[in-house]
This record gives sequence, C-alpha cells and structure tokens, in this order.
Amino acid sequence: MVNETTSKHKRMSFDLVLFGGTGDLTWRKLMPALFQAFRHGKLPPGGRILAVAREPRSDSDYRAWLQQRFVEVEPAKQPTEEEFERFAALLHYRRMDLSQPGDYASLKAWLDERNSDTVVMYLATAPHLFPVVCAQLGAAGMNGPQVRVVLEKPLGHDLPSAKEINCVVAGAFAERQALRIDHYLGKPSVQNLSALRFGNALFEPLWRRESISNIQITLAEALGVGSRGDFYDRIGALRDMVQNHALQLLTMIAMEPPPTNDADAIRDEKLKVLKSLKPFTPGAVARDVVRGQYKAGTVEGKPVPGYLEETRVPADSMTETFVALRTEVQNWRWAGVPFYLRTGKRLAAQHAQIVVNFRPVPHPIFPGSARANKLVIKLQPDDGLQLHLLAAKGSGQGELLSPVFLDLDFDKAFAAERVGAYERLLMDAIAGRLNLFVRSDEQEQAWRWVEPVLHAWGHDPQPPRPYAAGTWGPPAASAMVARDGCVWEEEQ
Repeated sequence: MVNETTSKHKRMSFDLVLFGGTGDLTWRKLMPALFQAFRHGKLPPGGRILAVAREPRSDSDYRAWLQQRFVEVEPAKQPTEEEFERFAALLHYRRMDLSQPGDYASLKAWLDERNSDTVVMYLATAPHLFPVVCAQLGAAGMNGPQVRVVLEKPLGHDLPSAKEINCVVAGAFAERQALRIDHYLGKPSVQNLSALRFGNALFEPLWRRESISNIQITLAEALGVGSRGDFYDRIGALRDMVQNHALQLLTMIAMEPPPTNDADAIRDEKLKVLKSLKPFTPGAVARDVVRGQYKAGTVEGKPVPGYLEETRVPADSMTETFVALRTEVQNWRWAGVPFYLRTGKRLAAQHAQIVVNFRPVPHPIFPGSARANKLVIKLQPDDGLQLHLLAAKGSGQGELLSPVFLDLDFDKAFAAERVGAYERLLMDAIAGRLNLFVRSDEQEQAWRWVEPVLHAWGHDPQPPRPYAAGTWGPPAASAMVARDGCVWEEEQ
C-alpha cells in the first residue's frame, strides 16, 4: 500500500551530520539504517556522512570503531567486508566541543568545501544540548534554506521546557526546516494507516462512533531498564512513550481525512485530534489513569529483578514503568468512544499494536454472533493487519459461528520494498518529505494534555501500583476498562 520512492536514480549531493556520532543511538539505530539505505540503493549518490563527537579520532579510526559496533546489531543488518568498505567511503569524523563557536566555524568550512544541495543536522544528543547546538548553528550561519535539523525525543521534560527548546530552534530555523522525529511514524504499518483509511472505500464508512465500540493502543516491552536506570528514572513511561509515540498513533487513527496528502494538511488534522482529547481533571486522573512499577518476576522462564533493584535506580523511586489510561476524542466522529492507551516495561510480551473493536451486530440470529469483529494493526515485532470475522463451519440453521481472520503480513506481501522506520525517516529527512515528522504545535499540545497527569502524580504520596515482571501490568488496568464492559486484547 505504501508507494516507496527510491532515490537510486536521483542525482543530488547531501551532507548528513550526526551530532553524538559515537552514542548508542548512532551505532545501534542510525548507522545500521543508513547502511541498509546504502545497500538498497536508496541513499542518494555523492553523499557524505559526518559523525561529530568529543573524542579525538581520525576518519579511519572512526570507520574501524564503527565496523566493530556493527557486529552487535542484528545479523540481517550486518555488512560484509566488501559492503562495509564501500559504505565506509562515505563516513567522516570530526571532534567538536558543542559549546565552542570556533568548532562550528570549522564545521562550516568543511561543509562549504562543496556546498551540497542538502545538509541535514541530526541531533542524536542529550535533549539539553538541543538549544545549544541550534543556537550555535544559527550563529555560525549554518541555517540556510538547504539545511534541515532533526531533533530526537524526548523533546523537553514538560511543556515549559518543550516551549523553550522550540523557541530556540525557531530562532535559528524555519518550521519546515525543523524535523521532530518519532520513529513509530516510520513503521510500515503506521504509514499504512492513512492508506488503509483514505485509499480504500472499505473502512472509512465504518470509522466512526456508530460502528466502533473502543480502540486500544498497546506499546509493550518485555525488557526492563537495563543499564539506563538513571536516565529512565528521570523520564518514566508517560514521558517516554505516551506523550509522543502513543499519542501520535492515536492521532493517525482518529484524524479526519485531510484535503491533500501534503505534510501540513496531515499535521493540521492531527493537531485537531490532540485539541479534541478530553482534558484531565484531578478526579479523572485518579479514575482513568493507572501507573505501575514492575517488581521481581519471571520473563521467558528466567527470574528478573524489580525496578527498584535495577542498576542506578534509587531505592525509593516513584517513577512509573507502566501507564494505562482512558480518554475520548470529543468530536462528532468519536464522541463516547473510549480510547485506551497502555505501555510498560517488563510486560508479558514484546509487541506494539492497535486494536479497533467494532460493535456487535444489532440483532444476532446465529449462536455466537454477538462476538464483535475487530481490526488488529500490528506494529512490532511483525508488521501487518488482521481482520477478525465470524464464519460458520458448516451449513444449517443454528450453526455456531466461529472466529476466523484475514491476515496481511506486510513483510511477506512487500518483501522487496520493506524498509525500517529509521531508514525511511532518514531518507525522508534528506529528501525533505515532512509528512512523518511532528510539528512544534503538535508536540506542545501533547505536552499540554499530559501535564495535568504529571501534576497530579507530583502531589500524590501513593507509589505506583506494583506488578510482577512478565505480567500485563497492575490489575487496576484491567479494572479500568472493565468499567466500560471492555477487556484488553490479550484477555479476550
């Protein structure tokens, strides 16, 4: 369903500058994605990739270091010796102190050597450095119309900090030059949400309150915080997953048809959804939001520690590792339809999916036909769609209906064209396609919506509800949806 435009025949020069060039994000995600684009012939020819970091290294030293890191990525994304040699020819390295104007002047001179058609500044650094880097880039004159800056999450810690970052970015770059990345929007299944709704006549007439009873969005992780305990303890599940990933998925599901496929037309409709979300009051937070924290348990048959026993996590931490909440989109299409969002670490399975539960038939004439249809949009570990229906095994009146489903596996259906989320987003950043990036007003509205939850938790002396690692979270999350007569997907 996605029409992927390849870049192999385009003649354009580009420079991609990776600030934080030796960090985990760069070698775990960005470099493997860039290599896959290179392997697939989608990386425009004539490009340069410049890694920037504090450590002194030569180009050859950096290439050798990165080749060693590639051993740690998944086997399918590891290059052969010959492939890496060709890919490494694109790689360069510069030592920079991000607070020193002289280092930016030196970087500008390097970029000016050939005056590339496009320059992408990718900020794979700690968020507190975003204003520093953007201000310095602007002061050094590296903010011309051919320059784009990519900002990784988390973009701020709350609404005031997000506004501060956006203000500094806006002082150096136009809105269309600032690309706020949310890698979930690069997933093939998410890209196909718009195609599913607006490119087919089948679902759009049903995509409303009269036909849909509830929608569930689950972003579940089986892993714990690992060695990132000190970082995660400052963030928590609400900031890490709900404010960005989960809300972006909700907007893609709930938005009205945009007048065109233009980036701003799409983002305008997403913003309307965020503004239509039912606001939280202190009472609503207590009733419709569940926060949890994992304790010791068993995952895949192996004992794992609780959150408070993880490395660099304070023994008295109140940080949530699980959030489940109920909300509504208050407009004519969705009035009264509950949207359930759930995310957590150390849950029973590693998967992300959206479940659209349809209403049952108004007058059942077959035994078992009161069971409702549903559409399951799988985001990870597999990408695909499952449409769950009811069918009779045989003929005859009184035949019991049984559940069946139509399964579309994107990996099999589009095997030759499949690309990863970061690969897609990096190629879009180079090409200037903005559809899958988040606009500043979207981001700020998302923070504005979650702020009452953060404030309520800040004044609540009760710790997060405990749940055993390897389960689906606190029982209160199931009780929350049960009040509406609903159950989570895995409980059906």
